[in-house]
Amino acid sequence: MPIVVNLDVVMAKRKMSLNELSEKVDITLSNLSILKTGKAKAIRFSTLEAICKALDCQPGDILEFRKEEEESS
Repeated sequence: MPIVVNLDVVMAKRKMSLNELSEKVDITLSNLSILKTGKAKAIRFSTLEAICKALDCQPGDILEFRKEEEESS
């Protein structure tokens, strides 16, 4: 998937644990873990907003679009 989740990088920069972020954002640890590992298929804007507030960052700090390289024949 060309959307990469850099939540772990931002959390490390802010020195915030998964447990602490989970409490601040009011999201289950398992759902936050799914997001952090890039296994999530979607994220609600309200969740993204809460994460950005808790980590004092922008959505672009967490989500990144990486263009897939085209396969050459």
